[in-house]
Amino acid sequence: MEHEITLVVNGTARRVRVPARRLLSDCLRHDLGLTGTHVGCEHGVCGCCTVLLEGRPVRSCLTFAVTVDGAEITTVEGLAGSDGRLSAVQRAFAECHGLQCGFCTPGFLCTVTALLADNPVPTDDEVIEGISGNLCRCTGYQNIVKAVHRAAELRAEET
Repeated sequence: MEHEITLVVNGTARRVRVPARRLLSDCLRHDLGLTGTHVGCEHGVCGCCTVLLEGRPVRSCLTFAVTVDGAEITTVEGLAGSDGRLSAVQRAFAECHGLQCGFCTPGFLCTVTALLADNPVPTDDEVIEGISGNLCRCTGYQNIVKAVHRAAELRAEET
């Protein structure tokens, strides 16, 4: 049995028919063609599948699509401005080399976007705590922490 749901993804209402057990990550990737959301562990451990649900980070590999019917979802594809300009977080990650292979990057970008919305000037300890649910096998995290602080600076400059 399939259910017709509406998701507001990156500001656009999208109707889709999904089985009750379809994961949000699969719905985004396969039904809506938004492949920026990566699936790593499929157990909610790695954070690669993190998206923003009503502005809060969630693991899309642990969320059934039918449970978020009508909700606003932001994926990595929706972080840039409507003019295509990268967000402060995206620019900071590029500037500070906060990524290497890039597989974990979409989850980090969504997580950090939410972190800075709640805490515009986090300390090192708050950054480390804030990103602790996201795993990276390449960077060692130092440049990711630098990128978060740089993103905070860029956001402050924009306001």
